[in-house]
Amino acid sequence: MDIEQILNYKIFGIRAGDPLIFALKVFMIVVVAKVILSVIGRLFRKAEKNPRSVMDTTSRKYFERIVKFIIYIIAITSILYLIPGMEKVGSSILTSAGIMAAAIGLAAQDALSNFIGGLFIVISKPFRVGDYIQVEGTVTGTVKEITLRHTVIINNENRTILVPNSVINSKTITNSTVLDSRTCAFVEINVSYHENLDRAMEVMREEIMRHPLLIDHRSKADIEAGVPLVKTKVISLDDSSVKLRAWAWASSSMNAFNMKCDLLKDIKERFDREGIEIPYPYFNQVLVK
Repeated sequence: MDIEQILNYKIFGIRAGDPLIFALKVFMIVVVAKVILSVIGRLFRKAEKNPRSVMDTTSRKYFERIVKFIIYIIAITSILYLIPGMEKVGSSILTSAGIMAAAIGLAAQDALSNFIGGLFIVISKPFRVGDYIQVEGTVTGTVKEITLRHTVIINNENRTILVPNSVINSKTITNSTVLDSRTCAFVEINVSYHENLDRAMEVMREEIMRHPLLIDHRSKADIEAGVPLVKTKVISLDDSSVKLRAWAWASSSMNAFNMKCDLLKDIKERFDREGIEIPYPYFNQVLVK
């Protein structure tokens, strides 16, 4: 029995060669798809590294994901077309399930809005991968990636937060990285009314000047004009105390947060040593007979 006879031999009415040919075709489709995906990945990475290219990491990942998604769809569709009658089965399912079709349509509409939202983010660049952002005061963290559906944010607790692209497009975004990563921390302390305010502000300034995360944000003109590295002011006269504020600059929002936490502790301890009072709120109760 030669190879042709073996391939034409029927088992339960099925030619022995049909599964082999089907498997060979599926294998070829998978191989071609993987080769195309590999080539596309290299082209996108090469375009990103080109200094004259407008494509950055955010754009490259997003558009690369779109192209790969299309290739996956084409590959899967090609494999389904190899199965006789598969188109008819899919058509009968969609025809007989009107409610399911409507639900799928609504889901697709939501997916499309997220896809378009992601496209707007990539093109307009309100933030990019690696930026430290705050979404309307509720979500704060570093942008990890922008998928076709979600923007992935890693917060300060190393938790992964997924925000739909259509949602984040309608929110107010505070970006601490896009233009200038330098951040000013407001260090605020309340002191008693009887304290020497100039001395209290000088102590605050001295403690801030010692901190290793403090940076000099002043321009050359500011330095020549004598603008202080650390500015301190009286900002309000409260019911039981006077509020002082110092402006301390750090290289990033995270450094600014860490510096502020350290300074609140250092200034409080220095006030204790200097005998500068940080008062508790108190009230005078007058009893009328």
